Amino acid sequence: MEDHLDPALPRSLPADQHVAPAALLATVDAIDGDPAVELHSLMVVRHGHVVAEGWWAPHTPERTRLVYSLSKSFTSTALAFALQEGLVGLDDTVVSHFPELADDITDPGSRSITVRDVASMASGHDRDMIDEALALDPHEPVRGFLMVPPDAPPGTLFAYSQPCTYALASIIQRAAGMPLSAYLRPRLLDPLGIGSVGWATWPPGREQGFSGLFARTEDIAKLGLLYLRRGRWGETQLIPEAYVEQATSRQVDNPDMENPDWRQGYGFQFWMARHGYRGDGAFGQFCIVLPEHDVVVATTGGTEAMQAVLDHLWTHLLPGLRDDRPEDSAQPELERRLRGLSLVPYTARPQPGGQEDWTSPFVVAPGTSFTSVGVNPVDGGLEVTLAEADNALTFPVGTDGWLGSSPLDSHGDVVPVAASGGWDDDGTLRVEVSFLETPHRLRLTCSLPARAAEAAWHTTPLDGGRLATLHCPRRHG
Repeated sequence: MEDHLDPALPRSLPADQHVAPAALLATVDAIDGDPAVELHSLMVVRHGHVVAEGWWAPHTPERTRLVYSLSKSFTSTALAFALQEGLVGLDDTVVSHFPELADDITDPGSRSITVRDVASMASGHDRDMIDEALALDPHEPVRGFLMVPPDAPPGTLFAYSQPCTYALASIIQRAAGMPLSAYLRPRLLDPLGIGSVGWATWPPGREQGFSGLFARTEDIAKLGLLYLRRGRWGETQLIPEAYVEQATSRQVDNPDMENPDWRQGYGFQFWMARHGYRGDGAFGQFCIVLPEHDVVVATTGGTEAMQAVLDHLWTHLLPGLRDDRPEDSAQPELERRLRGLSLVPYTARPQPGGQEDWTSPFVVAPGTSFTSVGVNPVDGGLEVTLAEADNALTFPVGTDGWLGSSPLDSHGDVVPVAASGGWDDDGTLRVEVSFLETPHRLRLTCSLPARAAEAAWHTTPLDGGRLATLHCPRRHG
């Protein structure tokens, strides 16, 4: 049913919603011109209307993509429903939802960690517990997490720790008797007109909660709009206004974080910021809510310079959010810029100049999961096979720009990519590969006569980068 939903928010000219087109243009120019920043999409919503939207080719609006820790804000929303339905309580201890672990969890601090504590990243541990939790129990990470005594009383110390959110997501899924995405489908996703999504799982088969959600830019904007409207969607109060107030206000201090917009406090899976609050995920996935301006900004990206993205918004966008209708002469140029956004493709010669044999595999240097690269000139174009020890993916390469495709890997899974490349000289082939359902791009360099290849990520996937996780899991809702 969800694939037939109408996902569109209403559109409007910026000036009609009292947003200066010149400010939007300055924002786009600043972001696009910053060599440290790579965004893949930008959507600005004011007064419930999309006033600007753009995707950097080869990325497109209809495609779901990995939003990393922005998943946490969707998990927070699942908590809102679970509280409303009496499935969990904020003061429930985590261990009370896992009675089979009770005999193993003997430390009083661990036994006292509550749903409230894990929702606010305040389990009392002073570090991210992900590696320790998995090392202690890779089959039940909640047990591994609780096996380590907290360093301070729960509720008193902030540490951004993935097992906090995993424990929260596990509690909700266990109480609801279904995966998070299935639980959210009739409660959140269908009412907001959000189509199919995917959510990666962790052992023992639960959807991760802390990461792993694949959604669209407009889905992100809709979540922000729900919180901006204090839990109301149309005529329906989907989640309690009191929960929105709790989730989006400071529950714990975090003054030791490095960047200014990461040390304004933390709510229930939302960051407080110098302006408003937000959900965010690694490499520039943002859901920014500015209640004082009635604005939501949604972005996806492939950048490590996340503070720079916010700085550009604060510097260039905020001055253009007005109370009266602004001058709009910049609108045609804004529209031209938004239509023309693109990541720079790698362009070079479409064919090697000599007669060397390029068809034997090139061995990839250590450092990634990839073992070899195959090169096959076909029909005047180029096809590349990227191989791992137990998987492979073959796709066409554009020699005059990005060429998108949806090939199947060796296991029959669709892995959407766009690729561009060509020969720098008779002995060097370079290819850029964008994995379209993720923030990540890979550069391949194949060299003769050594038949050696290098594979280098622009931003390294947090799991190291394997074909099996570089696409949306096409399972639940």
